[in-house]
Amino acid sequence: MTVSTEESVTSTPAANVWDELSWRNLISMSTDEAALRKTFGAGPVTYYCGFDPTAPSLHIGNLVQVLTMRRLQQAGHRPLALVGGATGLIGDPRPTAERVLNSPEVVASWVDKLRGQIEPFLEFDGPNAATMVNNLDWTSGLSAIDFLRDVGKNFRVGKMLAKDAVSARLNSEAGISYTEFSYQILQAMDFLELNRQHGCVLQIGGSDQWGNLTAGIDLIHRVRPEQAVHALATPLITKADGSKFGKSESGAIWLDPTMTSPYAFFQFWLNAEDAKIVDYLKVFTFRTAEEIADLAESAATRPQAREAQRALARDVTALVHGELAATRVEDASKALFGGGELSGLDAGTLGDALAELPKAQLGRGEHSVIDLLVATGLSNSKSAARRTLGEGGAYVNNEKVTGGESATVSTADLVHDRWILLRRGRRQLAAVELVGE
Repeated sequence: MTVSTEESVTSTPAANVWDELSWRNLISMSTDEAALRKTFGAGPVTYYCGFDPTAPSLHIGNLVQVLTMRRLQQAGHRPLALVGGATGLIGDPRPTAERVLNSPEVVASWVDKLRGQIEPFLEFDGPNAATMVNNLDWTSGLSAIDFLRDVGKNFRVGKMLAKDAVSARLNSEAGISYTEFSYQILQAMDFLELNRQHGCVLQIGGSDQWGNLTAGIDLIHRVRPEQAVHALATPLITKADGSKFGKSESGAIWLDPTMTSPYAFFQFWLNAEDAKIVDYLKVFTFRTAEEIADLAESAATRPQAREAQRALARDVTALVHGELAATRVEDASKALFGGGELSGLDAGTLGDALAELPKAQLGRGEHSVIDLLVATGLSNSKSAARRTLGEGGAYVNNEKVTGGESATVSTADLVHDRWILLRRGRRQLAAVELVGE
């Protein structure tokens, strides 16, 4: 994964970073706005955000936190990026059911993968250089007795039971194990240790983590009462109807290109709702207020042009997958609808693009276009396919089919010796893969 260096905004002055985050709608809750503003303005702040390796990749929900860390570092503050080799062995309690516990070997491999995804977004040189940390470093040698005596004694069960995730599980049929119940103690201990070791005074996270964020503050207040520490929570990003953001028909949108291809990643952003496009531009891009205002006007007055969506898709794909990948998938997106040459696309990008379409797999040889329209589902019957041909509405590799009902395709029509792009009308696409000898 490569992070683009071509950003439209320069580093935000430290004193103004609160206003920048506020304008981008990145502040849902904080412990003390006035005190935190003053702390930001007084000089570099050491802050941290934690990511648990409960999957082999981050997803675009995590990207909100990664980019918020980047914005704070650009404003002159010092990030600690924590990938939880210890907390990943347990997992933050979900509202509905217990997590499946992964083996230490699996979790360790996922720690490395998540580190590799986070590191390109941060700078590791200079006066506010980032540091990667792993909470397994301060938990692996801690005995159960020491944990209970030195850390557990600072927590009150009544307050722990009141946390949203815990109370939701207690009121469900699944209940909650002591393992997941203890998660908030481990995360709180992270903040304490980072405060001790690195002078960390701010933890950031999603608003669904607010209970865990404040648990860390409470622990530090008990153990190191002289320390002034803060928490800042970003809002959960939603769709226009209020439903969860970050899912496609095939599942979560991952940052790992082997789990969500760059093309599918690009298309997810390209399909963003008009009602939410300005919010997404603020949160997921580094465009200036003036640039976003121009794109907002375009979305309002020329929504069919989808200029804002294209800018969003291009920017976020370049951030996560690099400029070259963004250019390739943008070209592929245009080429599928006749805006470029299919043969000019590299085989991998074309394959990723066609994988998102309805597909038929047939043996190599000659096939009638009528059969292909039916096989791919672009026509629901041969008679419907004949009507499409008669009306001039069928296209093979973006070329209108002119041979009528007798039109055929063969291996000579293949792109990259494998694919045929089939289109009905302006927007209905399908892929045909010819396989075999």
